[in-house]
Amino acid sequence: MMERLNARTQLHDLIESPAYDRQALKPGIVHIGLGAFHRAHQAVYTDAALAHAFGDWGIIGVSLRSIEIAQDMRVQDCLYSVVARDRSGDGVRVVGSIVEALAANDDGEAVLARLADPAIQIVTLTVSEKAYGIDPVNGGLDHAHPAIANDLKSPTRPTGVIGYLTEGLARRRAAGLPPFTVLCCDNLPSNGRIVRRLVIEMATARDAGLAGWISENASFPCSMVDRIVPAATAETLARAKRLLGVEDRLSIEAETFSQWVIEDDFVGDRPTWEAGGALFVENVEPYEKMKLRLLNGSHSLIAYLGQLQKLEFVRDVMAVPENVALVRRHMQAAVCTLDPVPGIDLTHYMDQLVDRFANPAIAHRTQQIAMDGSQKLPQRLFQPAVDALSSGDDAAEFAFATAVWIAYLKRAETVDDPRARELQKAAADAASADETASFFAIAGLFPGELQANRAWRNQVNSLLGSLR
Repeated sequence: MMERLNARTQLHDLIESPAYDRQALKPGIVHIGLGAFHRAHQAVYTDAALAHAFGDWGIIGVSLRSIEIAQDMRVQDCLYSVVARDRSGDGVRVVGSIVEALAANDDGEAVLARLADPAIQIVTLTVSEKAYGIDPVNGGLDHAHPAIANDLKSPTRPTGVIGYLTEGLARRRAAGLPPFTVLCCDNLPSNGRIVRRLVIEMATARDAGLAGWISENASFPCSMVDRIVPAATAETLARAKRLLGVEDRLSIEAETFSQWVIEDDFVGDRPTWEAGGALFVENVEPYEKMKLRLLNGSHSLIAYLGQLQKLEFVRDVMAVPENVALVRRHMQAAVCTLDPVPGIDLTHYMDQLVDRFANPAIAHRTQQIAMDGSQKLPQRLFQPAVDALSSGDDAAEFAFATAVWIAYLKRAETVDDPRARELQKAAADAASADETASFFAIAGLFPGELQANRAWRNQVNSLLGSLR
């Protein structure tokens, strides 16, 4: 068998490797959500920060669900490769900023012990939108969400991200320690403020004093993250083996582009992430809206077009000129809902996006992006539609993208979404006279402004009919 990547592997000079002493690296960050995106994004920024100004900023990676990922990380001494791919070729980097890997399902108490460790100053999160357990109607805790229900009932033995954060903060308060900074890196609008609300609600349910302490002392900065990171495949691992000369079961591929915008609001110290290109700002919202509406909104449109046209990858969808025209039209509509973004030429940004989506070296499956539409589209499509309508526009491009999504739901044999049962029932109940009525009747899915706007809903119906 070929040797697996580990701390004893001798890497050749063409491979970028940790430019610091990993043996001296101590933990200062817990990251919850040990998936591909974190390993290709925040962990890479931390790697660059450590090379620039070494400190106790090693990452303890926590997987909430998978035990296998933590086991694989341990076998490889928490080393893995990121292969950055574009038209010019491949660049490979071995990342060393993760120093420990834990599986919450396997040892939740070890995770809580790390959260309560005074050495930990920051907890970062990439768990996906659906994992937070947000009530779609009121925006607070969804008491029907399995993890939320469990963690309200058994707060000292949590299973979900909000439960772990709340219990970790409770233990720090009990020990007389300062709180950690909670830095959400998921695609939620004002993500830090959303997580703050959820944690305080959960804390209030167990102890008003704890909720007050968190409110007064903890910090939940917002952030915007951007890098296209497809799910790893057998081809990904085979390519890494050729480039490294050893087996790396954790290798991931990503585009060369990467962006991280962070609200500069931390309880304590932080790594020099700006050494890796991170931007620290007072207000993340303009960048966040730009990304959610231009990149993520277009990505969702591409995904559902791809699913309807039986095109497997984003690059396949963008190889069809008519699809490129639809994506550009969508972006032009979305950009009209944005305020100026400091330091960003939005026209150039949109051109960059088209080029990134068409990157032939990145195999990003449309099926992967099509997941969890009920969690993604409110901020990607529906709120921009509300904003466009309020400015006097007819929001036709957002109606088209919505119609494409509904057409996908009506044709899909299975739907991977937390609200799949409601969506599939709506598809089955759709009446010929008003095909979208059953979808607009789903509680908390569409904003009230869209539910009440008969003209816009008629557009969606008409466009849905034309898609047939």
